[in-house]
Amino acid sequence: MASLNRTPNLVYVFADQLRYQSCGYAGDTRAYTPNIDRLATEGANFCNAVSGSPMCAPYRASLFTGKYASSTGMAINELRMNPNHDCFGHVLHRNDYQTSYIGKWHLWANQLGKHHDPQNSYIPRGPHRLGFDGEWSAYNFHHTYFDTYYHRDSPEKVAIPGYEPDGQTDLAIEYLQRASAENDPFALFLSIGTPHDPWTPNNVPSEYYEMFRDVDFPLPPNYKEENDPYGDTWAMMSAADRAKIPEWMRVYYAMTTNLDWNIGRLLQAIDEFGLRDDTIFVFTSDHGEMFGAQGRRAKNIFYEESVRVPFLVRWSNQIPQGHVADSCLNTPDIMPTLLSMMNLPIPEDVEGSDLSQAAFNQPFDEPDAAFMQGMGCTAKWEDGYEWRALRTKQHTYAVHRPDGCEKLFDNMTDLFQTHNLAGDPASATLQNNFREMLKQRMDALNDTFEACTWYRDNWTEDRIILRTATLR
Repeated sequence: MASLNRTPNLVYVFADQLRYQSCGYAGDTRAYTPNIDRLATEGANFCNAVSGSPMCAPYRASLFTGKYASSTGMAINELRMNPNHDCFGHVLHRNDYQTSYIGKWHLWANQLGKHHDPQNSYIPRGPHRLGFDGEWSAYNFHHTYFDTYYHRDSPEKVAIPGYEPDGQTDLAIEYLQRASAENDPFALFLSIGTPHDPWTPNNVPSEYYEMFRDVDFPLPPNYKEENDPYGDTWAMMSAADRAKIPEWMRVYYAMTTNLDWNIGRLLQAIDEFGLRDDTIFVFTSDHGEMFGAQGRRAKNIFYEESVRVPFLVRWSNQIPQGHVADSCLNTPDIMPTLLSMMNLPIPEDVEGSDLSQAAFNQPFDEPDAAFMQGMGCTAKWEDGYEWRALRTKQHTYAVHRPDGCEKLFDNMTDLFQTHNLAGDPASATLQNNFREMLKQRMDALNDTFEACTWYRDNWTEDRIILRTATLR
């Protein structure tokens, strides 16, 4: 049984494509997320958390390295991560943590397609697991959730009967029970694939779909009939797609309700195994979903629906209950923030900021803004979709690389970002300040705002990242 006041354990749970706006605690009356909502009252709610590169693989690369996509080279999805970074798992392992991983990895495959081929789905033991040397029940990625599988230490697929998030949570609970009997601290990362599409009724348990079958899901207030001219293939919607948006949302919310049920099961298990006081519990997501807002679907853009994510941190008797931390937490900040909370060393080449004081509701010199990067087309080497952006507690400022178009939104007075203040004389000083801040952030990271294919030509071979970069 765990003992009080020992080195804290870490349980890090992240959903795939769950946006902040679709959680009950964030004010969505259609959402049914009682366990997530309760978690928001039991620790710190980072209400301005964003995904610094709002796609699956770039997010994960930043999460595990504390670096930006311009330094990991994870410009798009379906690239193989370069393992030559000092990663989150390495630091934990060096400090006697059991390091374990369950669920979607998305940092191994180097093919666009063939997701279920073990060549792409099985991550072999060794450096490409980035320091996760303990329990390994993972796969690269897939998005069908019934009767799926994972790998351990061989290409053989281990079946998950029933619904995948339920089975993954079972695996996590079984691990927690074993870990609670050990003396060493542990770190468990659980990556759940929902509520990522496809949003079809046969991809979620029927009892959850029935909860939303008759719920009306109107199109978002910032819905646009025309596709966003800056959207890539994954962002585009046909007329048939647009007609499906309300049904997509029903399934999305059904998946989220199931996700919430599984979060409740995990929290209950932590209590039953006597781990609550010794465990930092994090719940978050890798990015959001647009659902027709701004004329887009999917992610990979700086708008709120895409980048703003839940980020809840509970550590009983350490973090004040119900504390709203409004610092702009960005993906590269997660590793240094949690390592600092755990009193562990932060590697020198980490580029994110330590925001641990915000979790403890203590004053500190916090960053002015979160710097966000759109490196290109979602999963293809194709130019024309790159952007850079800053998000403060009040504003979003962004620049599209293809034509230099600027966007500036006041997120407090313009919740759905429908009024672009860029070019407005009344906002000229503010816009110039953001231009200068963006230049400083990019210069500090040696981010030269390259086209997507530049990373293909200079960083990769056969979609395998061969290069790394650090701060200069």
